[in-house]
Amino acid sequence: MKAIVASVILIIICGGLAGVAAWAFIAWMGLAGPVGALVAAAAGMVIAVAAFAGTTTLLRGAGWMK
Repeated sequence: MKAIVASVILIIICGGLAGVAAWAFIAWMGLAGPVGALVAAAAGMVIAVAAFAGTTTLLRGAGWMK
């Protein structure tokens, strides 16, 4: 049960950070409108998955998560 709660918390944190990073990315590129939204969504998903995978790997390696 602890692993499920930890995963849900990590998903929320990684998703939020990825959203901010994707927003900063499209602002840096100067994109707006539907194109900016599509690029932000794709970039946000990639960043969130990478952050979640990396974080869970580190936590599992440290023995903090099963």
